[in-house]
Amino acid sequence: MAQEPVTVWTRAERGARGRLPAHSRADLTAVAVELADRGGLSAVSMRQVAKELGTGQASLYRYVSGRDDLLDLMTDAMAGEIDLDVPLHGDPVADLVALAARAKAVHLRHPWLPDIPPEPLRLGPRGVDYLEYALRAMASVRLPGPAKMEIVALMSALVAQFARAEIQGSRATTDRQAAQAAYLSQTASQGDHPHVAAAMAEHPGTAPAEDPQRLFERTMRRVLTGLVVDDITAAGVEDVAAGEEAETESEGGGHPR
Repeated sequence: MAQEPVTVWTRAERGARGRLPAHSRADLTAVAVELADRGGLSAVSMRQVAKELGTGQASLYRYVSGRDDLLDLMTDAMAGEIDLDVPLHGDPVADLVALAARAKAVHLRHPWLPDIPPEPLRLGPRGVDYLEYALRAMASVRLPGPAKMEIVALMSALVAQFARAEIQGSRATTDRQAAQAAYLSQTASQGDHPHVAAAMAEHPGTAPAEDPQRLFERTMRRVLTGLVVDDITAAGVEDVAAGEEAETESEGGGHPR
């Protein structure tokens, strides 16, 4: 009989028998996060975590089945750093933008976090708490559950992407950024790309760079407004259409005209 697959969250942390383990998953997680903060995600390996703990690599398999489990633990620990005690104000878009901003702040504190391989169901206990908070922010939104889950997934992807861009932008040299801007401006001015030229004319390369946080919040608000508000409007239109159809059938003796 095939063994049912389990995650690190459903696997017992220690066996029912034998001596007490010298460490815990929390210890492994803390060490792995510290390694990643110092040297990036590539610095995290089972061997290096064992070395930092002063134990043998084989002993770590008492707590996790491999590096994927370790990444799950690290990701969930980071979700735990997002403040979910902030009261919701009843505006789904504003509440989700504020949540996304807090999530991005965690990504910026831990620059390796955007490099975690994305998996739709990489959720631990704290990740589920985050999901519950986001869905509660959309409690008044008249959308099916799967659509709301898609909104949260897209929001999380944008958080990671904006954080990655901000991290990489802070590392890029001023000369390189200036050379890239000059190339784009020169190419646009040659006349083969009129739409690019028109867009750039509204924001010349000499203009000061916009604050990344303001850009993030404005973009996130636009995206979420399109997903949440437009869908609310569409749902309302569908309800009106359904009501008119029912009324028509009623007037026609129960038969559509």
